[in-house]
Amino acid sequence: MFKKVLIANRGEIAIRAMRACRELGVSTVAVYSEADKNALFAKYADEAYHIGPAPSSQSYLDMDKVLDVAIKTGADGIHPGYGFLSENSTFARKCEEAGIIFIGPTSKAIDQMGSKIAARNTMIEAGVPVVPGINEAISDVDKASEIAENIGFPVIIKASAGGGGIGMKIVHAKDEFKSSLTSIQSVAASAFGDPTVFIEKYVEEPRHIEFQILADKYGNTVYVMERECSIQRRHQKLIEEAPSPAITPELRKKMGETAVKAAKAIGYENAGTVEFLYSKGEFYFLEVNTRLQVEHTITEMITGIDLAKQQLHIACGEKLPFKQEDITHRGWAIECRINAEDPLNDFAPSPGKIKRYRSAGGPGIRVDSGVHMGYTISPYYDSMISKLCAWGADRDEAIARMRRALYEYVVVGVTTNIPFHKAVLRSEAFKEAKLTTHFIDDNNIIEEVKKVVEEETEKGITLASVLDTKEQKVAAATAAVSSYISAAQKQTK
Repeated sequence: MFKKVLIANRGEIAIRAMRACRELGVSTVAVYSEADKNALFAKYADEAYHIGPAPSSQSYLDMDKVLDVAIKTGADGIHPGYGFLSENSTFARKCEEAGIIFIGPTSKAIDQMGSKIAARNTMIEAGVPVVPGINEAISDVDKASEIAENIGFPVIIKASAGGGGIGMKIVHAKDEFKSSLTSIQSVAASAFGDPTVFIEKYVEEPRHIEFQILADKYGNTVYVMERECSIQRRHQKLIEEAPSPAITPELRKKMGETAVKAAKAIGYENAGTVEFLYSKGEFYFLEVNTRLQVEHTITEMITGIDLAKQQLHIACGEKLPFKQEDITHRGWAIECRINAEDPLNDFAPSPGKIKRYRSAGGPGIRVDSGVHMGYTISPYYDSMISKLCAWGADRDEAIARMRRALYEYVVVGVTTNIPFHKAVLRSEAFKEAKLTTHFIDDNNIIEEVKKVVEEETEKGITLASVLDTKEQKVAAATAAVSSYISAAQKQTK
């Protein structure tokens, strides 16, 4: 096992990786930007080093600074978390060259999946089903328009190097195509330094289903259940659940074995996720996320497998301790991503200081967070406050527990998307598991969010208001006592 691991990330995922290390007796090193000098993860680590100003490009994305700290502290491994350098093959290669273990797949595997065009072609060769489309980069606009027409509208234009929902656009008609193509090429060039795009047939009424995989260095690869990730805004997930209510045991086996086939096609090692689109009984390969997913928590809750620990064991050269037939699941789990954002303002970020904070608890509840009362959510990074997870014996109990946990959760000082989650979980479409990636629009969820906000404002009995009242009473009592003591001292004098 490792002796010391540097966590090249921040926030809740940094703490998640550190917790796994601490349970295994592994020392941890944090790196932090100026904006994160008082962050919880920097205090939680055994050692912490400042690596630059707030912008990611000058701190968390600066490979040389991160590696310098790893070498200086004697770290024998680097855990990249998700985002930042986690899917950067150059960084993985630099780690390999420096003799430091990158806790993730090899740089070669990341390269193979880094380009969506290359990934698509690799999967076709491996016999993995892909969405109908073209398998080459787009350069000639007129030719691209003709290809799109042949595929049949609607189509989706994607940045080859894209990720996180950035660089994607659905085009419904030919007269929209050229302007959309130019727009996505521009976004791709700006966001990823690569203007390459490609075209696929747009799958209607799609569900986003992903399979967790684990693969060791000895060719042993397993799938660890699936997750339903269909509730999204701007192609970014907000609510996930495991297992998926759409997947039968027979389909799970078929899709899971396909996910393993996809992983083996690129010689994959460590934890990863194979993502699929599922529609009307058919499934299609979407991409491989070469890292630990944000939503790995719910897979852990239903299987009992600690995925972060498995990453460390695999990276150290250990064999998987189980076979496919050993993996079972129990119950149901749901994750709500609690973000500092305003769902009534197109989910605009809401950075600022958390004045009051009370996380949910009780039976079946897990909260992965990197914030605390008094913490300032920076405008420089993702607005996630926490991952709120609920487990139940079945889906109905998981929903009931999540609704209860959302009622308990108090965040004052910044606008959050908690009302959004409340609106989704009480909707009939969600209860009936009628899910697609268009769930928010199809079910007028934003209108329901408005109702939630109005109801809570009218009642004025949320836990936040109760806490406010208590604090006001304490403050008033404290002031009264101080005034009495002051008056008594004057009389004594």
